[in-house]
Amino acid sequence: MTFGKFPNTRLRRTRQEGWIRELVQETRFTPQNLIWPMFIIDGTKQTESISSMPGVDRFSIDLAVEKAKQAFDAGIPAIALFPKTDPKLKNEQGTEALNENNLVCRAVQKIKAALPKLGVMCDVALDPYTSHGHDGIMIGETIDNDATLEIITQQAVLQAKAGCDILGPSEMMDGRVGVIRQALEKSNFKNTLIMAYSAKYASAFYGPFRDAVGSKGALKGDKKTYQQNPANTNEAYEVALTWKKVRTWPSSVIKPALAYLDVIYRVKQTFGAPTFAYHVSR
Repeated sequence: MTFGKFPNTRLRRTRQEGWIRELVQETRFTPQNLIWPMFIIDGTKQTESISSMPGVDRFSIDLAVEKAKQAFDAGIPAIALFPKTDPKLKNEQGTEALNENNLVCRAVQKIKAALPKLGVMCDVALDPYTSHGHDGIMIGETIDNDATLEIITQQAVLQAKAGCDILGPSEMMDGRVGVIRQALEKSNFKNTLIMAYSAKYASAFYGPFRDAVGSKGALKGDKKTYQQNPANTNEAYEVALTWKKVRTWPSSVIKPALAYLDVIYRVKQTFGAPTFAYHVSR
């Protein structure tokens, strides 16, 4: 890029008035750029504070509907639902994820009935439902990738049937996006979106989030065999594999956000498609 010489060229000319700065502003951040993570619990008129995230609460479904209305009125286009499952409903296989009347499915149905134009995103993973706190099926001390694919595929279709608009596979199993997309097509959910967590790094930042969904105390070991190595930013190029499978809407989530701004930048510059970031701590 070649610039003229001073004084004919004065770069401050586009900064001298607010309306000029608005006119040439490259980056804009509004409520329309946001998805609100909402943590839900069973019961009626119930609110629970989350000690590890001051100012963030869990809501029963009736209150979640009210909060969703506030979000919609504020211009936020979508919310993401995360359940705190009753420990009595958890087991090693996470089968509560396949209950069509589970907490998430009931919440989706109520929110979409009240606000059909508000987007609803659901997490596709088993950690809110497993007694061991992992995102997949454990065989001994190992997460079984393919056995996990079977159950999360059923979970994704179930959430779509409940009315979920965006599915967020976050469990980091190999092959998940392709099998979920195929199952959605077969079940005639051709327009259901997939926003995969394509660059999700193993991180201590998840501690408060795990507290919020009730899996922190249950977790046995760590998730380093399926979440990405934070020392390897090149692993973010797994995003490319995701986008080959998604079809209806090429988008990805980078998680956690603020500690991986370099990864967000590289993914956006390389692929140019919609790129979302989820910062899970406060």
